[in-house]
Amino acid sequence: MVAETIAETEVIEAEVAEAATLDASEVADADAISDASAEVESARHEPATEDVEAGAETESEAEPAVAGAGEPAAPPASSDDPWGRVDEDGTVSVREGSEWRVVGQYPDGSAEEALAYFERKYADLASEVTLLEVRHRRGGASASDLRSTARIVRDKLTGAAAVGDLASLEARVAALTAQLAAATATEVAAAREAVDDAVKARTELVEKAEAIAARDPKSIQWKQASADMSALFDAWQTQQRTGARLPKSTGQQLWRRFRDARATVDKHRREFYAELDEAHKAVRDRKAKLVERAEALAPKGEDGIGAYRELLDEWKTAGRAGKKADDALWARFKAAGDALYGARGEREAAEAEESREKIVHKRALLDEAKTVADEPEIAKARQLLTAIQRRWDEIGRIFPRDAERALDDDLRKIEQALRTREDADWKRNNPETKARANDMTRQLTDAIEKLEQELEVAKRSGDKRAVTKAEEALEARKTWLRALGG
Repeated sequence: MVAETIAETEVIEAEVAEAATLDASEVADADAISDASAEVESARHEPATEDVEAGAETESEAEPAVAGAGEPAAPPASSDDPWGRVDEDGTVSVREGSEWRVVGQYPDGSAEEALAYFERKYADLASEVTLLEVRHRRGGASASDLRSTARIVRDKLTGAAAVGDLASLEARVAALTAQLAAATATEVAAAREAVDDAVKARTELVEKAEAIAARDPKSIQWKQASADMSALFDAWQTQQRTGARLPKSTGQQLWRRFRDARATVDKHRREFYAELDEAHKAVRDRKAKLVERAEALAPKGEDGIGAYRELLDEWKTAGRAGKKADDALWARFKAAGDALYGARGEREAAEAEESREKIVHKRALLDEAKTVADEPEIAKARQLLTAIQRRWDEIGRIFPRDAERALDDDLRKIEQALRTREDADWKRNNPETKARANDMTRQLTDAIEKLEQELEVAKRSGDKRAVTKAEEALEARKTWLRALGG
């Protein structure tokens, strides 16, 4: 029994030590914890020492006898302790109000040792009450769990074999129980709110999953949809781990909806990709035939480019065969086309090499053609340019085409300048044009003479307005006459 008592004191000592580590501002009963710790430390040694010294005594002889709750009180014995007394036969009693209650016997020790033993029992109970109060003030433990512990402590206090102010401990436990009842109600309300929030959050996940499942499988972007469903499932698992526990029926109902939505999405996705695989297979076969036809054009060289372009048009309308297959088939198709265009490139390179000397000759003719603009006689200028154009054509075509176009444009500018001169000369020397010009000149001359006379009359009369009008009209006619070369 002594060994069991020591083990019990060790457990209580650990609990008291835990409470003693709390912040002093949180623990109002720090002195009580310290006193309880000292009592527990004393209890660790004294019973064990007596047991060792007894040697031949049995555990039953060394352990004080504990009285039952209903045992009648013994006659009082002298004692200075306000809460306990020891009779001559070692019977120990505790004062409860105006009455005494027997708590046990301690026949093999002095009265002081007997009281000290049962006072240590009281200190252990006080430590449990203090620890319970501290745990409530500190927070962290649920109020319902603390209420269960408080009931256990209350049961220990009822008829406890201990000497001390048991009534005060019972009052403290009763007050704490009332506080824990209120805290439990708050916890229940918070738990109910947490459950409501969890149901709402799970319902949102279910509705999002069902919205994805309800979309048209043919228009959905399956890569994004699969990622969205995975994210929803991860969120579901996270809420299961960290969120409030849902009522069983509600949780099962929501899970069935979520599971069915996932199954629908998976079914639609498998069907979509199965159809897509069939379509890809048909496109692969079609493109493979186009590749074979393109590769068969290789012997034709440059002459096969036209047919290759027709195959390219078919390729563009053939559809998709999947990235991997498309890339492989396109590489072969493009290689076949590169061979054809490569043959043309070789020909163009040879032609460009042959055109180098022709380019030099045509540039020399351009330098010669620039003198056409310096020839004052238009007929001779035309003869000179015609001779140059004849020699230009004899040189022949030039490659690449861009070089030929640039040279032709330069010669065309010279020809256009000469044509402009010819048109102007024709207009001047055309008999009909000259006749019309002479008639107009004569009319303008007559008008000028008349206006000059009107101007003289206006000046003599001093009519400034008439003078201004005559001067403006006279200047306009003179301008027209100058334009006609008069």
